[in-house]
Amino acid sequence: MPSSAFREKRSQNQQAPINASLDQVVNLEKYPIDRQESDAYHETVKTVQDQLHQDGCMLLSRFIRDDVVAALREESEALAPLAYFSDNNVNPYVTKDDPNLPADHPVRFFQHYTNGFVARDQIPENAIVKQLYHNPAFQRFLADCLEEPEIYEFADPIAGLVINVMPDDTELPWHFDTNEFVVSLMTRRPDSGGEFQYAPGIRRPSEENFTGVKRILQGDHSEVESLTLNTGDLQLFKGRYSMHRVAAAKGQRLCTLLGYSKTPDMMGSLEHTEKIYGRVTQAHIDAHNQRRHDDLMG
Repeated sequence: MPSSAFREKRSQNQQAPINASLDQVVNLEKYPIDRQESDAYHETVKTVQDQLHQDGCMLLSRFIRDDVVAALREESEALAPLAYFSDNNVNPYVTKDDPNLPADHPVRFFQHYTNGFVARDQIPENAIVKQLYHNPAFQRFLADCLEEPEIYEFADPIAGLVINVMPDDTELPWHFDTNEFVVSLMTRRPDSGGEFQYAPGIRRPSEENFTGVKRILQGDHSEVESLTLNTGDLQLFKGRYSMHRVAAAKGQRLCTLLGYSKTPDMMGSLEHTEKIYGRVTQAHIDAHNQRRHDDLMG
C-alpha cells in the first residue's frame, strides 16, 4: 500500500483498531513475524538471538515496509513539537552527585543533556508506532528473540512508548537504561552523524564495573561499537548492562522507543521521570518505594 494511501486510510478512520494487521506496516517478506510456526520465522528468531548473545544488540534493517517509511517519518515529525526538553547535566545513571566519592568517579561525571521526549500519553492511539507497540504478534516475536516466556508493556503511563527528539547538533550522552532491554524504531534519520554507540555488557546485575565505565567516559572507546540506523530500522538492545549514547547529529533525529519489560509493573523512577519528562503521575509516586530486581544504579 503506498504511503499516501496508508495515511488517507488512517485519516478516514480515526478509531482504527490498535491491533492493525502487520502486513500494512512490517516488511513481512524479510521478517515473517506473522508466521510463527514457520521455519523462516524460527530462523529469523535464531539469528536475532545469536547476535544478542554476542554483544547485546541487534539491528533489523528495513523492518518497516518501504512504502510506509515516509508516513512513519511524517508522523513522528508532526509529534516532535510536543516534546519536553530537559536542559540538564546528568551522569550515566541519572542520579544525584555524591560528593563523598572521588572527583573522577563515574557517578560524578556529568554531561550536558538537551534531548526531548514525546511521552506515551501524547501519542495518538491510531499512530503507526502505537499500533505496532500493542500488536500481539509483534510482542510475541520480541519475546522469542529475547528468550522470554512473555514480555509486558510498561505500566508507566509516560515512558512506555516515547519519541526521542534530537534537534540539530545535539547528542544523547552516555547512560544506562532503566529497563533491562529496549526496543527502538528509527523514525527519522538525521542528515549526518547520530550514530548509536555502545559498550557491550560493561556491567552485570551484581557488578557496576566503575573502572571500565570511567575508562570510556575519559575517552577510551576501544571497546565501543557503533551503528548507523536508517528510517524504518528496528533495534533490540540490552541497555541496562551496556552503557551507550547517540553521537552528535546534523539535522533532526527522531527515534521511537517501545518500552517492554519482563514484569507487568515496570515504572520509571520518580527522579528520572521528573528530570526527563518534566512531570510525574500518581502511579510514579505510588511505585517510588518499590525495590528493583537488581542492585544496580539508575
